This record gives sequence, structure tokens and C-alpha cells, in this order.
Amino acid sequence: MSTPGGLIRLDVHLTDADADAALRTDVARGLVARPKELPPKWFYDARGSELFERITELPEYYPFRTERALLADSVADIARSSGADTVVELGSGSSTKTRLLLDAFSGAGTLTRYVPQDVSESALRGAIDVLHRDYPELVVHGVVGDFTTDLDRLPGADPGGKRMIAFLGGTVGNLLPGPRHEFLTHVRSVLAPGEQLLLGTGLVTDPAVMVPAYDDAAGVTAEFNRNVLLVLNRELGANFDINAFSHVAVWEAEHEWIEMRLRAVRDLHVSVRALDLDVSFLAGEEMVTEISAKFRPEVIDEMVTAAGFVPSRRWTDPDDRFALSLVTAV
Repeated sequence: MSTPGGLIRLDVHLTDADADAALRTDVARGLVARPKELPPKWFYDARGSELFERITELPEYYPFRTERALLADSVADIARSSGADTVVELGSGSSTKTRLLLDAFSGAGTLTRYVPQDVSESALRGAIDVLHRDYPELVVHGVVGDFTTDLDRLPGADPGGKRMIAFLGGTVGNLLPGPRHEFLTHVRSVLAPGEQLLLGTGLVTDPAVMVPAYDDAAGVTAEFNRNVLLVLNRELGANFDINAFSHVAVWEAEHEWIEMRLRAVRDLHVSVRALDLDVSFLAGEEMVTEISAKFRPEVIDEMVTAAGFVPSRRWTDPDDRFALSLVTAV
């Protein structure tokens, strides 16, 4: 729809029915896998999102504040180095990172359009309304979709224009190496040569720093981890006893990732009514709910090069715990 100044548009490519079908597929596959597993995207119902907001404020959870500070320090340089007139943000939410990007690219004099992409239509509508109020001259084109499947539906650049896709939060580390390469290759395929990706990645650092970020003393991350079982109970008629699972976070040195798991504290029998599925857990059996890979700079360069990008610039925080990499499609 047209509005005074800028233009607002919202494309919906992911419906509630799509999300329900994806949940059913993921749970039916994951609960019979060895080891059992669930994708981390199912953490984020309303309660899970609130818990994650609490996690970002915890003293142990350095990734969020480290990336935010790094972005604040480097975003003007990023905007000058990029020169994009369209900024696309995958998994945009409504964080302060968005405003840092918009202010810097507006200040550089290039920005004409912002494309936030998120799985939540309601969250995106709310964010767009606020952005239109605060950036009335900016064209905002929201896209409701899954970044792993709906990249082809992102709007292209304007004639003579250039896009930069921002994928922040270290979320690329939640993907296993195979799907991670497929994702980055897919991103490259939707970009024209010369367009860019701004990639946020956690860096390998001391496990004594990394592990507590995913296993805080207050137990908020444990509550967040178990929340996925409540999602399954509500959405699929499962009967998980969440108190029968303990939270586990470990550093897998071989793979260089943090692995979050739920460990059965006793033998359990679980029914998932919507899937007509019965599953048993042995005492001590663990179900993987998230990986969070951390990277070394040379590995970042290798993986983006393999996907068809050329590394352009990188910014890191003073403690070398997080990196922002601007890479260019070739």
C-alpha cells in the first residue's frame, strides 16, 4: 500500500498451515533419528522469544552484546564499504541492530529500501509499522518466509541498484556444515555479481567463556531449551513431562560448536497424538536441540569462497569473540 513519503509492502510466503506442516515433518523425522534431534527454530513461540530476550541480557551471554557493540562501532564503515541502496535483513525481528544498519546506510546517503524477512507475520507487521513511523521516507518491503527455503522470493534490486543481505546474530552457526554450505550457495544464487552479504559469526574462543553463555547460572537457557517440549505438547498433542529432562550444553571441540541437548532423567514413554507416534527415551538419553558453531577467520573465508563469494572486509571485537564479514558475490 502507498503511504506518504515511503512505501510499505508485505509479501506473505509462509502461512500458519506451512509452519504446522514443517513442524510435523521435523518432529516425525527428528524423534526417530539417532540421536534424536529437533531444529532450534521451534524454540521461538511467544514464550520462547520472551525467554531468549531474557537470555540476551544475562551476564554470561556475550554473543548478543558483543555483536551489537561491534556493529555499533563498525556499521558506518560497513555502509561506506558496501554502498548498497537496498538492505535485506534475514531473520530481522525488531532488534536494535536493524536501526544501526538503517541509520548508517541512510547516513551514507545510499539507502532507499529496507527488506526485513522473518517467519512471524505478526512480528513483521508490528516492526514495519514502527519503522515507517521512524523512517517515513524509506521504502519498506517486508517478506514473511523461511530464510532456508524462501530466498528466491526476496525482491530484486532496483534498476541500477545494489543489495546487501545482512545475516546477523551468528545464526549461520546453527546450521550443520552441509546445510550451511547449501544456504550460503543459495544466498549467492539470488545475488547479482557485485552484490553483498554481511555475515555475523561467533569466533572460537575459550570454552570457559563459550559454554556458560549456553548454560547460565540462573537457568534461563535451560528453561528456554525445555520450552520446545511445551511447543510440541501444545501444537502436536504430545505429553512430554518437561521436568523429566535436564538441560545440557557442551563444547564439541572436534566440530568447534556448542551443542545443546535435553537429557532424559529417567526412562520415558512419550506419545505425539497428532503424528500417531510413540517414542521411548532411556534414562540418560540425549536429544540434540541446537548447535552453535564458532568459526576461525580462515574457515569463514573458506566457506564463503566455496559458496561463490570473495571476502571483502572483516571487523572483529577487541576480544576476538565475534566477526562481521562483508563478502561480495562473484
